[in-house]
Amino acid sequence: MRAFVTGGKGFVGAWLVQHLRASGDEVVAVDRDVDVTDAAAVRRALVGAEPDAVYHLAAFSHVGRSWDDRTAVVSVNTVGTAAVLDACLRCPRPPRVLVVSSAEVYGEVPAQRQPIDEDQPMRPVTPYAASKAAAELLAVQANLGEGLPVIRVRPFNHIGPGQADSFVVPALAARIVAAQRGGKGEMPVGNLSARRDLTDVRDVVRAYRMLMAGGGEPGAVYNVCSGRAVAIEEIAGRLLELAGASLELRPDPDLMRPVDVPVVQGDGTRLARATGWGPIVGLDATLVDVIEEQRQRA
Repeated sequence: MRAFVTGGKGFVGAWLVQHLRASGDEVVAVDRDVDVTDAAAVRRALVGAEPDAVYHLAAFSHVGRSWDDRTAVVSVNTVGTAAVLDACLRCPRPPRVLVVSSAEVYGEVPAQRQPIDEDQPMRPVTPYAASKAAAELLAVQANLGEGLPVIRVRPFNHIGPGQADSFVVPALAARIVAAQRGGKGEMPVGNLSARRDLTDVRDVVRAYRMLMAGGGEPGAVYNVCSGRAVAIEEIAGRLLELAGASLELRPDPDLMRPVDVPVVQGDGTRLARATGWGPIVGLDATLVDVIEEQRQRA
């Protein structure tokens, strides 16, 4: 299979490219060399690659920072998706397309309606989530109105080596390593009560390829998740234990988001039934890899 990947050098994209090549696929990966908001540039790159499969990962991906520049978020996540879909429709043989959305589109779902399945309505509460919801509607239109074989995925939080320190797990690990090296007895933290469904990025990219290799149904949407919600406080505790650190966690108002959904837990039944996928990388194994990476960076 010849695959075209946008955002191919990003956190998830780099792991996806590695997995696709290890699976025998031929891969054309673009990143900052092709601006997804430039429709003509996207068209030239994508149509010229003649792909069988397109994985659209390029995105403005930091939820917290989306409050600072809504225009940029919509430009990259929504307009960029429109450009990719348009380019796919212009291919002589339209490829199968995976549009990566986010579980953030569900917004705040009451505890009695969790775990969250794909039938939950989209109720975005952040600019990031709104941009992803709009991108999904463009994908739905391309499928229903023009017959493009588009599959949508809503990944829940994913973690692992290579993730930027602006995200919670590597941020915590980085602060732990810095405190250990500096001989400090405390470190700042944000909201520790939030509970999140966490999946290793290496499991996430396996799910993406399994859907594109035939398991996914065009027009459908699939959650990619572990099915278990873990408190950030528990994650911080495990990181401290695995790093051999004893630190006091000090709440820092500057690390709090304007809106922070209390609990997010996904239901991955649809994905499992379609592909047989399930996570295989344990949480502690992921956290150990993240800590080790932070130690190498320090």
